[in-house]
Amino acid sequence: MPVAPSSARKIARKALDIRKDLPKSRQAGTAVGLARANQLANGDNLSLNTLQRIKSFIARHELNYRRAVQQGKSMEEGGVMLAMALWGYPGIKSWVDEQLKGK
Repeated sequence: MPVAPSSARKIARKALDIRKDLPKSRQAGTAVGLARANQLANGDNLSLNTLQRIKSFIARHELNYRRAVQQGKSMEEGGVMLAMALWGYPGIKSWVDEQLKGK
């Protein structure tokens, strides 16, 4: 089973660090998002099912992420920027697509 690239692991670790310092009202991320961030940050092996879930999460939230970028938002503000980073985005997107090619 593959391990996420270092870029995605670093983003997830940074997101976890930022999140813990934010007030509860701005701590984006569900239990699943936190579990995913820990998997990525720890360099855990990722199953095919997990890769598919990452791809699906990105597909659902990428447009909102792009809007937040255009508005100049950052992970420190919480919301979609932080949630996406917990999933290793943007560093994980092309890697996941490559891993799922032909599957």
